[in-house]
Amino acid sequence: MIASLAMYDRPETAAANDRFWAEIRDRLCAHGIDAPSRLERAAPFWEVWQSPALLFSQTCGFPFRATLHETVALIGTPDYGLAGCPPGYYRSPFIVRARDPRTTLAEFRDTIFAYNEKLSQSGWAAPQCHAAAAGFQFENTICAGGHARSAAAVAEGRADIAALDALSWDMIKRYEEFSLDLRVLEWTAPTPGLPYITAANAPVGLIRGAVVQAIAALDLADRRVLRLKSLVEIPVPDYLAVPDP
Repeated sequence: MIASLAMYDRPETAAANDRFWAEIRDRLCAHGIDAPSRLERAAPFWEVWQSPALLFSQTCGFPFRATLHETVALIGTPDYGLAGCPPGYYRSPFIVRARDPRTTLAEFRDTIFAYNEKLSQSGWAAPQCHAAAAGFQFENTICAGGHARSAAAVAEGRADIAALDALSWDMIKRYEEFSLDLRVLEWTAPTPGLPYITAANAPVGLIRGAVVQAIAALDLADRRVLRLKSLVEIPVPDYLAVPDP
């Protein structure tokens, strides 16, 4: 079986993610589920999400509504207590260089927009929908391959603007020195956050209960590192109703 927590896994959060998984794993094993001892960190995202051996993972809202909702089961959505968002929701800050004199999104319409990948809700879909509401699309783009890489591309002058996952932005501000050269221009509207998923035939209720108990059992330091508050239930139709760019 496969378990993964790759969405917000970075060197500074890896140990806390390992302890979070250990809390979940021990509860699943107590119910006779052969949960893996360690998180999978080498396999590509889609290989994990589409595996028939998937036990536990976290995906982005765009892949979930695009295809995954047809093949996986939704466990629940972690609430990270993000400012300006209902529980379990998140949004995207548009990031520009701190010294850039431009003050409106429209002024960036013809500049270089950095994004992590085109099946990202926070890095691609939400900002493109937000731009469309302002009457344009970002057409001059570079694929950076990750939120931190998108932010670094702006800080280094290889791009002029990027949109990031709000929690990733918080972690970038906490751990990356180049964040001092960046500022938030504006925010997209909140959408359902990154859901935990499992294989379609998995015991969803049991896994959900194990996750709820694991969050409560984490010590305060790990909960602060991971920003975990609780697990909330956002209906699948709410994910599917989010607009595509």
